[in-house]
Order: sequence, then structure tokens, then C-alpha cells
Amino acid sequence: MRQRSIGTSLVRSVAVTLLLSMLSGCALGVLLSKPWIRNANNNKVVFFGDSIFALSGEIQARLHSLNGNRTFRNYTTSGAELIGGAIAPSVEQQIATANADHPNSTVVVMNGGGNDILLPAVAFDPYNCLTQWWEFGRLSSSCKALIDDIYVDGVDLLNGLHADGVTDVIYLGYYYTKNGLLLVDDLEEAIVYGDTKLNQACQNSVVNCTFIDPRGAIRDSDITVDGVHPNATGSRKLADLIWPLLRTKL
Repeated sequence: MRQRSIGTSLVRSVAVTLLLSMLSGCALGVLLSKPWIRNANNNKVVFFGDSIFALSGEIQARLHSLNGNRTFRNYTTSGAELIGGAIAPSVEQQIATANADHPNSTVVVMNGGGNDILLPAVAFDPYNCLTQWWEFGRLSSSCKALIDDIYVDGVDLLNGLHADGVTDVIYLGYYYTKNGLLLVDDLEEAIVYGDTKLNQACQNSVVNCTFIDPRGAIRDSDITVDGVHPNATGSRKLADLIWPLLRTKL
């Protein structure tokens, strides 16, 4: 059974405060990310998203290895939200920068939307996205409304990619978090609903979009001690979910 105490909430609030301070002090998350690749061996393919990709860079490195050590462009940034946000360049901003650098990419690999839920939740949970043990299988209407807004932003963003000339999008969804430094094991219901809506955004956009649901592949042992990010085995698993789709687009 999962049951949070006042002490747990305080630890969570302190943890996220430290996280936000660290991100803000590191040029809005950029210094916690692997360097962008703005000109690659294959500029046709470009990556956008958050720290699932950007923090360790191991997913990208694995995909480069599978591609014969030929690189793809990469603008993923730790702390990125889908649209807006004060911590890091959002996915929308990453796309704008990539288009300014090289406007002719046709294949996008991305994620996004996780921080839009995670960052408020691990602070003071204003949308009530964390669920107590007695709420198993139920998610608050306020959290659903937040995720519904993310869905709308996602469809708009994907349609914008199509307008930019992108023909194919591979969208990596989110796996279940675990209890760790950020104490985020209470997000299962939000992740279920979030992945459902991100998949719908993918399917309901005008671009050819394939959604990857990683929940069946990633276990607690594949996640770092912070409870959120993939470790080396997790990154390899995620890359190996992406590669069979990506290789057909090259």
C-alpha cells in the first residue's frame, strides 16, 4: 500500500526545490543535458524532448552505434516541458531552433509532456496528479484536465511539425516511475492516462506518427536512484524500442 505522510510531502517539496534550483542555476537545464548536435552525419533525423533522452545521452549514443556510428541531430534538454515552462527550452522552442539551424529534417524522434505533469506533482501537486493507495485506478478531474490540455498542445505541435515538412514522427511515451530521490511512485494513474492521451495526440495529428509505449519494457531496476530517469540498461531498452522503427525511415 502507498500512503504519504506530511514528512514525505515535505521531503518531496525540498527535493523538487533543490532540483529546480539546480536546473535554474545551470542555464535552465542545458548544463544538465548532453550537448546538442546541431549538425550531424544525418540531418534528416532530429530528436526533441526532455531528460529521458538528454540527461545521460545513452539512448542517443546507442542509436548512433546501431546506425554505424553516424549521428543524428539532437536538441533534447533536461527539464523541458512540451510548450512553455521556465526551466529549459521547451519542445516547441527546440523545434524552432532546429528549424533555424536546418529546416529540411523529415524524421523526428521525440518525447514530451512528462515534465508538464511531473514538476508540479513533485512540488505541491496543485493538480492532484499523485494518487493515494485508496485511489488506485482513479485519477482526479483536475489532473485529467491538465493532461487533456497537454493532449491539445501535443496535437498542435505535431500538426506544426507536419507543416514544417516532417513526414514521420516516432513518439516515445513514459514508463512508470519508482520511489527514489523525488519520491514519485504515486504517478501510476497519471502515467496511464497521460500515455493514453499522448497516443491519441499521435494518432489524431496529420503527421505520420507512431507512439511507443515503454511500460511493458522498463522495470524499477532500469531506473536510476532519482526514480525517474533510465539507467544504462533502461536507456538501452528504450533505444532498442526506437531503432526498429527509426531504421525504416533512414
